[in-house]
Amino acid sequence: MPSLACVAGEPSGDLIAAPALSALKQIPYTRDLRMFGIGGPAMQAEGFISRWPMETLSVRGYVEALAQLPAILRLRSELLHYLLKVERPDIFLGIDAPDFNLGVETRLKQHGVPTLHLVSPSIWAWRGGRIHKIARAVDRVLCLFPFEPEIYEKAGIAASYVGHPLASEIPEIVDQAAAKNDLGIDGITIAVLPGSRQSEIELIGPLFFETIAILAKQLEGQKVHFVLPIAAPHLRPAIERLQQQLLASHPDVQLILLDGDANLALAAADVVLIASGTATLQAALWKKPMVISYKVPWLTAQIMKRQGYLPYVGLPNILCGEFVVPELLQDAAKPEALAREVMHWLSHPAAVQKLQKRFEELHRILKRPTGLLVAQAVEQTLRERA
Repeated sequence: MPSLACVAGEPSGDLIAAPALSALKQIPYTRDLRMFGIGGPAMQAEGFISRWPMETLSVRGYVEALAQLPAILRLRSELLHYLLKVERPDIFLGIDAPDFNLGVETRLKQHGVPTLHLVSPSIWAWRGGRIHKIARAVDRVLCLFPFEPEIYEKAGIAASYVGHPLASEIPEIVDQAAAKNDLGIDGITIAVLPGSRQSEIELIGPLFFETIAILAKQLEGQKVHFVLPIAAPHLRPAIERLQQQLLASHPDVQLILLDGDANLALAAADVVLIASGTATLQAALWKKPMVISYKVPWLTAQIMKRQGYLPYVGLPNILCGEFVVPELLQDAAKPEALAREVMHWLSHPAAVQKLQKRFEELHRILKRPTGLLVAQAVEQTLRERA
């Protein structure tokens, strides 16, 4: 039985990979493909066997990674030993997590295992020198954005545009009224997405909750709801502590906590307060005005600043090539400033309509049968190897 090894390093990678694993089961040549490695619940629901916890790799930033480095190195050593000595795969698919996966892919490629990498590292935004490491590690890069393959082809690296899976999952026409009805709310709705990692909740959570308090006061007398989808169960205790602190001083704030279901929160929202990351693209595909913010430890910020090429970090701005939504990062991330930008969207409907048209165009560009295209790339590589 042929086998596919995969490594997804965080929840977004798990969600991106799952449709491809599902599509592989629909193709006769790969229907009985054995799939194993490191993955999350979405991949496991497709029959994937995760032999190590994905959470070990769910780290963002240099300083944060240092604390987790011994566990990450130990995991990589165990993984490579398993893949080269115990159960050698016929093909390897790395899903995002380039700092981990590129090293694994390099070793496997040296030992004759074909390697694909899904989700291009952001070489167009920062750390462009990694393209040489990618060339040594990967047989083909599967790109989520349409401008990326040309960059790789110029460097002699095979690459394919597969679209972004979120663009197929999210409807092009948003039924906001139905979403609000599902939540049992009406009036102004502000979605709050502080991140999917414990470190993000610790750094960004207090900032966002202070912003909620300011907005609640500014919108006093109006019907307003704040909806916060909790990205993972282990984040709930920290968010509930912040909720209790907020309600102790502002008991009238209407804050709804959801178990996951970011799509419902975004569909219902009039405006979104959001941490930088994949969720910002999700919000753009829901055609929502947003305010992007992010905070990392000072040293991480300095390193990233020196290696960056673009003036923006949010995916909506990167893909549109300009600041279509505000970004308030690091020292600029103050609750008063965030509240001001949220209020700007609420009070400028013409600007919201203009933004929505940009996001509608972006949605059409990114919508491709991503899972099927990834599965076909895996199948083609397996056939060539055979």
